[in-house]
Amino acid sequence: MRFIDEAVVTVKAGDGGNGIASFRREKYVPRGGPDGGDGGKGGDIYVIAEDNTNTLVDYRYTRRHDAMRAENGHSRNCSGKGSDDLYLPVPVGTTVVDTETDEVLGDLIEVGQTLLVAKGGDGGLGNTHFKSSTNQAPRKATSGFEGELKVLKFELKVVADVGLIGLPNAGKSTFIRQVSAAKPKVADYPFTTLVPNLGVVDIGRHRSFVMADIPGLIEGASEGAGLGIRFLKHVARTRRLLHLVDVKPVDGSDPVENARVILNELERFSPELANLPQILVLNKIDQVNDEDLNALCTHIVAELGWTGMVFRTATLTGEGVDAVKYHLMNDIELEREREIEDPIFAEAQKERFERLEAEVRLNTEAQREAYRAAKKAAREGLDSSDYNDDDDDGVEIMYVP
Repeated sequence: MRFIDEAVVTVKAGDGGNGIASFRREKYVPRGGPDGGDGGKGGDIYVIAEDNTNTLVDYRYTRRHDAMRAENGHSRNCSGKGSDDLYLPVPVGTTVVDTETDEVLGDLIEVGQTLLVAKGGDGGLGNTHFKSSTNQAPRKATSGFEGELKVLKFELKVVADVGLIGLPNAGKSTFIRQVSAAKPKVADYPFTTLVPNLGVVDIGRHRSFVMADIPGLIEGASEGAGLGIRFLKHVARTRRLLHLVDVKPVDGSDPVENARVILNELERFSPELANLPQILVLNKIDQVNDEDLNALCTHIVAELGWTGMVFRTATLTGEGVDAVKYHLMNDIELEREREIEDPIFAEAQKERFERLEAEVRLNTEAQREAYRAAKKAAREGLDSSDYNDDDDDGVEIMYVP
């Protein structure tokens, strides 16, 4: 199954049924009066978070979703039948955005959470409602109201407590295989993971957290290069960032410069994101001689000016991995407890994540469009600063994924 983390869909709630003008006709009741019933209510459209799906791929192929129209009213003061509501299942972690107003309609972060995205139209009134002392035989009835029509954007961000970041081949996939049941592809040759991988890290009874391997980070990712612009947004929901650095890359590159690439990309993409708590993991220490290891690790930490936590691991053998996951679990538990006990801290956390979400969404769209414009200008031999989508004979050109 393809991993699709963005989809644009059109939803149309059900129209309300029409009211009718009807009069009672029975034997021995010559002037029965009006008895026209109301139309039924059109179906609402909801988005619901489910745990049996982890991609928005279905909405890439089915882009229009309509709820049914309700029935018209009936005689004998019988209302028309309302139509059923329509539920659109999405993975946990999906944000729903109204594309016309750019308003975030909701954030589905729990299984079973529902969000009303389009309200069905109310039914029209039958002629019974218009009866009065001066108009005892009204022939007036109203039509049902139209259901809401909206164009929505679904944005999926993986829901994880810890996000793994680092250049390709830093050992992120191997790390997540070591600490969880997730089985991303790993091999003894260089390649990059193409989709985020989630794993539940189980520490013991009732102690666990979710870790996400975020792929595609390379130099220039914050400007749209490679897969980074697509996947950087997935670290927006994490509490901690685990930065893996290969202490002895097979391509002979400098591990210090490799670490700086990631730090710079985070800062350029979102300063709020770069301020998330980070832990440095010096990985693949089994590839370095014991007598050189301390000097190399000390050099990397000193050159980076790193003042936070530092761990050394060999993810292939599992060396040092347990220390990392127990440290993360303790940190996360303390933060969760503080959020429960301290309402002010909990509110500050909520505001921080809201700012982070807004900044990431804004930067993702802006940098994606800038990257596309620069690539198009380069193909046409133009300077990207002179390029304008609106310059093409008054026709605005829009680029969609």
